[in-house]
Amino acid sequence: MIKTLLSQVKEFKKASFLTPVFMILEVVVETMIPVAMALMIDNGVEKGNMSYIYRVGAVMAVLDIAGLIAGFLGGKYGALASSGFARNLRKAMYTNIQTFSFSNIDKFSTAGLITRLTTDVTNLQNAYQMILRMCTRAPASLICAMTMAFLINARLASVYLIAVIFLGFALVMILRRATKYFQEVFKKYDDLNASVQENISGIRVVKAYVREDYETSKFQKACNKVYEMFVRAEKLVVMNMPLMQFTVYACILCISWLGAKMIVGSSLTTGELMSLLTYCMNILMSLMMLSMVFVMVTMSMASAERVTEVINEKADLSNPAQPVVEVPDGRIDFDHVSFRYKKEGKENVLKDINLSIHAGETIGIIGGTGSAKSSLVNLISRLYDVSEGSVKVGGIDVRNYDMEVLRNQVAVVLQKNVLFSGTILENLRWGNKEATEEECERACQLACADEFIQRMPDGYHTYIEQGGTNVSGGQKQRLCIARALLKKPKILILDDSTSAVDTATDAKIRKAFAEEIPDTTKLIIAQRISSIQSADRIIVMEDGRINGFGTHEELLENNPIYQEVYHSQTKAGGDFDENRGGEQA
Repeated sequence: MIKTLLSQVKEFKKASFLTPVFMILEVVVETMIPVAMALMIDNGVEKGNMSYIYRVGAVMAVLDIAGLIAGFLGGKYGALASSGFARNLRKAMYTNIQTFSFSNIDKFSTAGLITRLTTDVTNLQNAYQMILRMCTRAPASLICAMTMAFLINARLASVYLIAVIFLGFALVMILRRATKYFQEVFKKYDDLNASVQENISGIRVVKAYVREDYETSKFQKACNKVYEMFVRAEKLVVMNMPLMQFTVYACILCISWLGAKMIVGSSLTTGELMSLLTYCMNILMSLMMLSMVFVMVTMSMASAERVTEVINEKADLSNPAQPVVEVPDGRIDFDHVSFRYKKEGKENVLKDINLSIHAGETIGIIGGTGSAKSSLVNLISRLYDVSEGSVKVGGIDVRNYDMEVLRNQVAVVLQKNVLFSGTILENLRWGNKEATEEECERACQLACADEFIQRMPDGYHTYIEQGGTNVSGGQKQRLCIARALLKKPKILILDDSTSAVDTATDAKIRKAFAEEIPDTTKLIIAQRISSIQSADRIIVMEDGRINGFGTHEELLENNPIYQEVYHSQTKAGGDFDENRGGEQA
């Protein structure tokens, strides 16, 4: 874990090195000031030597300025190093997340990833700055002050040694108990962020069902859990201050009492007593700083584990050593394919699939919810890897392709259509960043999106809100289809992506595909038989297996499931699940 985190310091190694150097320099200067003060009192004030007082005063002023400069530079480089460290952590996590396969992403919740990129990284940033500055300054100050105290008077300095042992033991006990609470609190942050994200993304549903009070109550519960954990931890941590004050005042009393007796006995000077009292504060404040560092590091340990978990997560899918960089055509072959989402899973989602699709064919796929239609097509663009068998595109196993090349030639319009904030043109160019406005318009004409875009005030420069909230479901689907067409793929997969489109527009889209992109292999998942009956062949899926495969006429003749759904829909309308359920009832 430590190695992973330190690898992200990168270009900020110099700043990370200079920060403790300047902090140590500041401590050395601070340690010399009480010595100069003692000399001023003993040789200047008590003897009335003003010239000596001026000289020593000048030296102290120079030391103060040197300490100020060292402290300023230590703070400057500390801020630079910690901010840069945090930036690199966020970049490393975000970059690695982009390489994740769907199975990798399934391991982390969205709210959890957001917490790791924000709260957890901020904790590590603060901890790193504390380590560079305070974790260097505090031990250095403790060692220098203890050394000088023992050099002045070993007998009085032993009081500090006893105080350090007592305070150190007490702080360790406090931190051990507080640690478990800090480790738990960040897990509660995930629940808090999940509540916020779910509420905001589903705000229309919340308002439609008048569930604002319920959502507020749920959020309040998540807030209370975080609050309770922090209160438990802070109740222990705040004991640092009273313990520190008790120890400081006890040391001052002991030093003053013993020191006064020594001054009377002429074994200690007034200046040396003043120096010892100053070192008392240095020693005990160093312990206080160390306790703060321990608290911050304790809090950040849980964050460190969560951040390194994301950085070290290896993508399940990777390119072969010598990947194929060209897809010959849109032919698709499934050879005894079985698939399960988790390696340790016992039951396959897809079971012994054998399938051969010719380049340029239009294939319809129909089946009930949970029949693994989407799982089938996800294997073609290698969003997941097969558990058994092989999937071939253009006669080549998809695992032998460069993934970027393969996915550029296999365009997928998923069930959940996603548009990003920006203009319509910017969204379309996700399919092809080099596409001209004319190419975008042509793709929209094929997807029957041009007709509603032209009616918008700004046309193709109309701004799309985050998530596409200012366009209808059908409009969103057509824009996503146009975006996929701009890739000019050899295979086009429409995963129930015309469900929100009226039947007339659906027919127009299918006709445009047949006339304009005849060489592209088209796979259309649908619930309506009218959307796929004109396809070259149709796959009927049931329980992860292929129940039937043939033309519309062939399936009507020999496939009971297809017959059942067709007759239901032509009589009463409806989708696959509703009609099968109605018939069975």
